[in-house]
Amino acid sequence: MQEPKKVPIGVSARHIHLTQEHVEILFGPGAKLTEFKPLSQPKQYAANEMVAVYGPKGSFPKVRILGPARNLTQLEISRTDAFVLGIKAPVRESGNIADTPGVRIVGPAGEVTVNEGVIVAARHIHFHTSDAERWGIQDKQMLRVRIGGERGVVFEKVLARVSDNFALDMHIDTDEGNAAGVTTGEFGEILD
Repeated sequence: MQEPKKVPIGVSARHIHLTQEHVEILFGPGAKLTEFKPLSQPKQYAANEMVAVYGPKGSFPKVRILGPARNLTQLEISRTDAFVLGIKAPVRESGNIADTPGVRIVGPAGEVTVNEGVIVAARHIHFHTSDAERWGIQDKQMLRVRIGGERGVVFEKVLARVSDNFALDMHIDTDEGNAAGVTTGEFGEILD
């Protein structure tokens, strides 16, 4: 009998990734993001810095920035957050922001409006290459993951993302975490 494919769960609240250019517009020339706490992925962190974001209908006054700076600015929200902002954000893999809605971002030194970049992040699992090889999982493969407990569910269409730069961790948003009654640090089981 094969060992269960257990994967730790990370529930991601709304957050934003910024380009260095946008960091400097929002926080001042030469500004750099500073680490508040490390994340599950190597060299990734929640920054001390936060911004306000404004949609057509509503806003969030404090959205955590994740660092380091990226090559594109992207706001990742839940479906519930999208309703608050008044934005029809599509479910997308991180980095796939073509033809997505934009948002106004305000920091202490300035503001920027991006024409695209707001997504509901597709549920996914980061696999280190060695974990993926051990379990026979390919990059971009769609998986099913069972979450136990009082409100147990099976998540369908969980995207596998494989890289030597990743650590094993499944990412779902707050809506998904609440629906399954799961919190960061609990485990799911990959079914196939």
